[in-house]
Amino acid sequence: MNITQLRIALWTLVSKEVRRFMRIWPQTLLPPAITMSLYFVIFGNLVGSRIGDMGGFTYMQFIVPGLIMMAVITNSYSNVCSSFFSAKFQHSIEELIVSPIPLSLVLWGYVIGGICRGALVGLIVTTVSLFFTHLAIHNILITLYTVIVTSILFSLAGFINAIYAKSFDDISIIPTFVLTPLTYLGGVFYAISELSPLWQKLSLVNPIVYMVNAFRYGILGHSDVNVTTSLIVMTVFCAAFYIIAYYLLSRGSGIRE
Repeated sequence: MNITQLRIALWTLVSKEVRRFMRIWPQTLLPPAITMSLYFVIFGNLVGSRIGDMGGFTYMQFIVPGLIMMAVITNSYSNVCSSFFSAKFQHSIEELIVSPIPLSLVLWGYVIGGICRGALVGLIVTTVSLFFTHLAIHNILITLYTVIVTSILFSLAGFINAIYAKSFDDISIIPTFVLTPLTYLGGVFYAISELSPLWQKLSLVNPIVYMVNAFRYGILGHSDVNVTTSLIVMTVFCAAFYIIAYYLLSRGSGIRE
């Protein structure tokens, strides 16, 4: 396939993914906005007024970057996981695998779809947050890089989950028992520096801590973790997950079995 054909193939895959979640926007875009609004009201206004400042910012300002990242992570993951598993379940993925389209392009088609949904939901949540507090971007490059790399990482994680899933119940196990705990323990609602030395060290094992703090630095200019370290950790995880996802796809794991 020449470059033009590859471009058309990628565009077709991405547009299919975008149309899929845009067609059911009351289920994909509206719930995160409502859920995050509740977080802003309950944690930001009601609880935050009792907590006071954190890291030199109001509690509402402090938690907003973490809540945005939570929305990006969840939606990037769920979009690819549900879409690829549906293609497996309907056996339509087999037609894509035997086509002349490179497998890397197939993988990126799903990943870019996850990035689009994650970024769009993140933008919606950011817009909603402006009704509750004031935000000013401290470093636009770090902000954009963190959102994109995080979306890629969790799109790939969703892809891997979908490969191993054998039923629709399987695609909810990882988000429920792994993703949600890691997110809530990732410094979204509290500063890592406020923890005891032992729990600070344990928190650094959680990769979401680096994503939340890098994004918080990009928005507020504040981070409990070295920003350079955070960016390196995110990039390494992203590269590792891509290698794993491509390897599983090339082997036909979960597809040809």
